[in-house]
Formats: sequence, structure tokens, C-alpha cells
Amino acid sequence: MKTLSSALAAHLAGGATTMAYCWRVTRRDSTVLGFTEHDEDIVCDGTTFLASSGFAASQIQTGLGLSVDNFTAAGALSSGSISETDILAGRYDDAALDLLWVNWADPTQFIVVSSGHIGEIKRAGLAFTAEFRSLASRLGQKIGGTYQRTCSATLGDSKCRIDLTRSELRGTATVQTAGLVRRVVVTGIGSFAADWFTHGRAAFSTGANAGLAIEVKKHLRSAGQDVFELWTAPPFALSIGDTAVVTAGCAKSFAACRTKFGNQANFRGFPHIPGSDHVMAAAKRGASNQNGGSIFG
Repeated sequence: MKTLSSALAAHLAGGATTMAYCWRVTRRDSTVLGFTEHDEDIVCDGTTFLASSGFAASQIQTGLGLSVDNFTAAGALSSGSISETDILAGRYDDAALDLLWVNWADPTQFIVVSSGHIGEIKRAGLAFTAEFRSLASRLGQKIGGTYQRTCSATLGDSKCRIDLTRSELRGTATVQTAGLVRRVVVTGIGSFAADWFTHGRAAFSTGANAGLAIEVKKHLRSAGQDVFELWTAPPFALSIGDTAVVTAGCAKSFAACRTKFGNQANFRGFPHIPGSDHVMAAAKRGASNQNGGSIFG
């Protein structure tokens, strides 16, 4: 239940109101941006909400209990507020978002309608739409571990305990293929075994994609030439000479953990768990039990 200040309650009870919606976005890099549907900028709660962003919101759906509130906000891509570069670089992915209802004639009167995070962002030409997901949506996410044959840890995290700063687990690759491509010829990693960086990670340190990281689907080598097949094409075009720090990949199997990293003591999977073939198996007449007799006598 929302509690209104006496001043805001009195304003809403009047014959006419001067209310506008404002959005405060806090990105994971701690950048705070404010946007409003009003035709003038609004300074409220320590944030300047810009009118020039051209934001417009869909109908807001709210409910009681733990139901998920949602709406979508649409706007134009502009270098002064939200740029195509920032969206492609993922800087708004899962950013925290506060929706405020503000009296633009007296911005000290406001209420935080909902808080959550940005979900899916879609681009269409020079415009974009961003989906808002309330905090209740987090309750729909899986929490805790699962029983599975493969390892549930991420290579290098606190559960895995592998030190990825070791020289034998990382190298610097230099791009030899230009454009928005998924198959990239690279140099500088010839001292590593073929397939070493399959399932690894390429973090670009120079070029248009500097600061971004992409997972490596396959590390191929043919006639001495190394090729990375990326899971997705980089957001921005590659240039010959761009560099990326690549870390070794893990197949998340017990065999890879033991032979490639010697880290079987920290394996977070269950390699001997029965598969679906055991679940679907049915008893057959004449099958023998462990003592050699027939199950059916």
C-alpha cells in the first residue's frame, strides 16, 4: 500500500492536478539517468529528469500481493540521453529503475510508484522500447543449485577456485578479420593448444568493442591459423588489429575439470547421476535380479 504525503494527497483531491511520470535509471556502472514524459525538465529527489528524451509509457499494470507489475517505455535514440551505442553495449541490461509520480508544479510532492529493473530492450530504427519488471519478477528466478551431470560453477568463481590470471589460462589475441562477424581469424595464441579457448571468453581491450566481452563458441585451428567462432557477433564492427584478452574455456564436464585444470576436488556437478534412459527404463519379463534369479520368479 502506498502512503501519500498530506500535501500530495491534498493536491490529488483538488479539481485539477499537475502530475507527470518520471523514470530514474541506475545502470550497473553507477550512472544515474532521469527521464520524464513532461514537456519540461523536472528536478526531484536529487535527480534531474529530462524532457528531451521523448519518453512515453504504456498503460501501467499493477496488482496486489506478489503479482508482477509491468509496463513498457518507448523513446527515441539520441546522443544526449540514450544512445544506440549504449544499448548495443548492454549498458542498460538489468539496470535498476524507479518509477515516480511527480507534481511538476511542486516536485517536492512525489511518490515512488514502483521499483524494479529493465528487462528486454527492443530497437526499431531510431527508436527503442524498454520493458520494466518489478521486484516481484525476481521471485520467478531459480535460486539454489540443481542436480546435474555438468558443473554448476563458473570457471574462476569462488566455487571453482581456478585462478584465471595464470599465464597458461589466458592470452592476448589480435583480430585479423574486420566487420560484424562471428568467425574471427586471430593471431597471438599459437602457443596454446587447439580448442583451448572453446567455451572461453574474449574481453576486448581495444577497438570499438573495448570493455565488452563475448563468449567463444569454438576455437578452431587449421593449417596453423586460429579461428574463434563467437556465440554472437560483436555489437560494433571489428577492425584488423583490435585486441582481446581471452581466457580458457571449460566444457563443465568432470573429465575436463580433471585433465585440463586438475581441479576435480572443486567439481560442482554429479557425473554419475542416472540419465533419462534410467528414468524411462521398464522392467522386462525374464530380467535377472542381482542374485541371478528372475524378477518374476
